[in-house]
Amino acid sequence: MPTALVIGARNLGFAVIERLLSDGWTVAGAARSPETLAKVRNAGAEALDVDVTDQASVLAALQHLGAQYGRVDLAVNAASPYGGSRSGPFGGGPLAHAAPTSFDDWATLPARGAFGFLSACARFMSAQGGPSTIVQVTGGSARRGMPGRGPWAAGAFGVRALTQAAASELREQEIHVALLIVDAVIDRSGGDDLATADQGSLADAVAYLAAQSPRAMTHELQVTPARDNWTP
Repeated sequence: MPTALVIGARNLGFAVIERLLSDGWTVAGAARSPETLAKVRNAGAEALDVDVTDQASVLAALQHLGAQYGRVDLAVNAASPYGGSRSGPFGGGPLAHAAPTSFDDWATLPARGAFGFLSACARFMSAQGGPSTIVQVTGGSARRGMPGRGPWAAGAFGVRALTQAAASELREQEIHVALLIVDAVIDRSGGDDLATADQGSLADAVAYLAAQSPRAMTHELQVTPARDNWTP
């Protein structure tokens, strides 16, 4: 039975947990809040308190699962990179009017979270050996900078760069590293609006990446809903 660690279990990560459990995986869901951890336990997954920005915290979770189940076949980072308060408008605002704290508020945390996650996974899975998959989730700003959201895009571009580096470093060890770019608003209401992405379909995308052979690795998968604006 394959084993997975899903970090960021509140929203999209919880949909991934449910999908993997339905497919017969052994799953641990990681979060910081007691409410989310209780939700994970009630779903039938192991609940772990993990800080994705802390490499040691992620590594400890992986080592715990490896000791308990023999190996970790899949690690997913679906954690929201934005904790606490942020100054100014969404995305950091126009650069000419950005507050002094805009860069730290919107760019630093996403890249730091990806670094903590990817570096810990690289260390653990290299030592573990054998095929495994690492999926880092990010938003559409990883593809392009938009007006008024430059600091946010800087963080997302950093996430993309770190994931590309990890993919290049690990692929010859049969460790599949993929960036899932969700270029959409995520609908958490359970509706059927084709202008938004539903969490179940995004969980399907993670399952698809996890099922790939080392002979056909997808390193970047961009998903958009049918009626949303799409820029190739």
